[in-house]
Amino acid sequence: MSRSSSGFVAGLTAVALAAVGFLAYQASASAPDHPRKADKSPSASASRSPKDKKNPTALPARSGAGERVVYSLDDQRVWLVEASGKAKQTFKVTPGTVDPVPGTYTVTSRTGRITGTDGVPIEHVVIFTANEGVAIGFSAAVDGSTPPPDAAKKTGGIRQSRAHADAMWEFALRDKKVVVVP
Repeated sequence: MSRSSSGFVAGLTAVALAAVGFLAYQASASAPDHPRKADKSPSASASRSPKDKKNPTALPARSGAGERVVYSLDDQRVWLVEASGKAKQTFKVTPGTVDPVPGTYTVTSRTGRITGTDGVPIEHVVIFTANEGVAIGFSAAVDGSTPPPDAAKKTGGIRQSRAHADAMWEFALRDKKVVVVP
């Protein structure tokens, strides 16, 4: 590698690290100092009551209203919900090692391409909260993989296929509501 090439690579690395630091700062600055406790009122209950055994991909009952992203921790599934309340799309995801606290959030930042906290190059990053000092959001590995996360690392990346990440990227613009249910 020539001296100019190594300088270029070092410069790109510095820019990538600065971007990761900025996103982490942005996520932590927009997150509450203490994660909100989930509202325990019956209207805020986000579980399907009872689960729809005939249609396990059905949108969870009491998961909010209007246009939103719904993420089920138990089902490891996401729904992109239109203003009418109808699910436009649903798909399975692979969660990170740090989960968001159930509640309602908004998309705080979006990044086209970056390296994840696990060292994997990712794209279409949609951040909506932080927990345990870790930014949490949806993304896709550039290579399309969705392996289980390394339990030894704190990661908040909720991985999805590249096709699903494209759909999320188009749908979940900044300030879009994200509802996390148990």
